[in-house]
Amino acid sequence: MTVETIFGAPPAPQPEAREAITIRRPDDWHVHLRDGDMLASVLPFTAAQFRRGIVMPNLVPPVTTSAMAAAYRERILAARAEECDFEPLMTCYLTDATSPDDIERGWAEGIWVAAKLYPAGATTNSHSGVTDIAALAPVLERMERIGMKLLVHGETTDPQVDIFDREAVFMESEMLPLLARHQGLRIVVEHATTAETLDIVRAHAGRAAATITPHHLVINRTSIFQGGLRPHLYCLPIAKRERHRLALRKAATSGEACFFIGTDTAPHPRLRKEAECCAAGVFVGASALQCYVQVFDEEGALDKFEAFASLNGARFYGLPLNEGTITLHRRPGRMPKAVPVAGDEVVIFRGGEDLPWSLGEIRP
Repeated sequence: MTVETIFGAPPAPQPEAREAITIRRPDDWHVHLRDGDMLASVLPFTAAQFRRGIVMPNLVPPVTTSAMAAAYRERILAARAEECDFEPLMTCYLTDATSPDDIERGWAEGIWVAAKLYPAGATTNSHSGVTDIAALAPVLERMERIGMKLLVHGETTDPQVDIFDREAVFMESEMLPLLARHQGLRIVVEHATTAETLDIVRAHAGRAAATITPHHLVINRTSIFQGGLRPHLYCLPIAKRERHRLALRKAATSGEACFFIGTDTAPHPRLRKEAECCAAGVFVGASALQCYVQVFDEEGALDKFEAFASLNGARFYGLPLNEGTITLHRRPGRMPKAVPVAGDEVVIFRGGEDLPWSLGEIRP
């Protein structure tokens, strides 16, 4: 079976192809680094590509207090190589019991950058999440007042809703009312997967944004079942129809300021992916920039890549742009198939393939 069979044949090469592209150092606005042995194994891949990363708090137990976030940040910093300057940006895991005062205290102390809203049971380690978003109003009103960003995993958890419709239902039943109730709250819709979600974000641009993953730009829902079940392509939100993939590619490469990188790199050991009940998540931390730049190249939009990768996210979060640059070269580079982790391994998205673009020099 060929790569084209799984991922679809790429468009014809663009005229006057560029052999390299240099951009301001990018950030990853949605990253799962896990903890312990997994953290030590996967962090170097994210740190080799991104200057900063918004770190998701869905550990076991979840990161619900500023003290837990500060301790987790120290573990991440301790796992970096000595010369590494990767900066973890920490988030608070919201629950039904989250206190507005605790949120403001962590924000004032510079520990939180944002808060993450997981509907309870929506994805990995989300069972302690929020069961009633409307009841979270005191927390959201405080965040609105202090300027703290809300990051939303946008899927309904109603078991009667088809898994391929869960984002669409959430956006209509929860996100639009949320935007109406809290018009000063700045919200990031994480890992958008549908054309309709992109339209909602566009309609609220300025106070709403969306991250787009590399894998949702490359695969559609058929890819998960191509030639048999492919568990390492299973993630939440699940990949959707081809029309949605094409809409995501158009949005990412449009230059619109409300769209930016969020890889949602989510490593799981092979044993948990190839299990009776498969864990949700795709490990794209090792191949993210190579996949993103290939998409921009195929869409004839390399001139828009720096905005998507390095500018839009920082500006939405109100953070300074990074200094330094990273260069990507149009030359084949083969990814390893997997990363060893404590007697198991994590399979890399597009691992074992010759990708047309390779990482190059980083200049501070």
